[in-house]
Amino acid sequence: MGLFLLLVEDDFDLAETIVQYLELEGITCDHAASGEAGLNLIQQNSYDVLLLDIMLPRLSGLDLCRTIRSHGLDTPILMLTARDSMDDKQAGFDLGTDDYLVKPFAMKELIMRIQALARRKSGQAKILTAGELVMHLDSREIFRKRRKLQLTPTGWIILETLIRSSPGVVSRRKLEQAIWGDELPESNSLKVHLHKLRQQINVSPDSVMLQTIPGHGYTLLIEDT
Repeated sequence: MGLFLLLVEDDFDLAETIVQYLELEGITCDHAASGEAGLNLIQQNSYDVLLLDIMLPRLSGLDLCRTIRSHGLDTPILMLTARDSMDDKQAGFDLGTDDYLVKPFAMKELIMRIQALARRKSGQAKILTAGELVMHLDSREIFRKRRKLQLTPTGWIILETLIRSSPGVVSRRKLEQAIWGDELPESNSLKVHLHKLRQQINVSPDSVMLQTIPGHGYTLLIEDT
């Protein structure tokens, strides 16, 4: 499946050039000419990467970025800007952007940045969600149906890794490396931590959320509501 992007750019000539080039590379790209229009599209669709111009009418790229992250959206954001100062870049990173590309830029470099960002979810989101789970990274709190969960530090790492990968499956090795790095513990340590985590989030037999996929790893079951 090809990538699906959103470009929020008020320069129509530049936007048309970018969209056409991306199409030649097999990448589908929606376009919005203002921050408000971009926010509406983001609320309606699931994009792999967001391309945001900083200088936008009414709702700037930075304000749009702040709004997106405050709602927990972890879609990677590439900021397009004519500003190349360190202060401007720092402001963007503080608000939740993942990468910068300074205008004018080569289209091949744009493609490389997009491909790199598309391989991962953003680490900039302040709130992560997966079904009924809501994880607040700043306050280190997590809730399921408004019930606050009491996690160990290791349980937090496991659940954050699973949420960031949701609805995908996380291998046993990836979880072990997230917790212990290259210094792996005894073979049953992860099993013990997973058991404790299940006691917290699998609140009843008919609402199982943390599941083992034999031969593959672990995943969070997200039921349609």
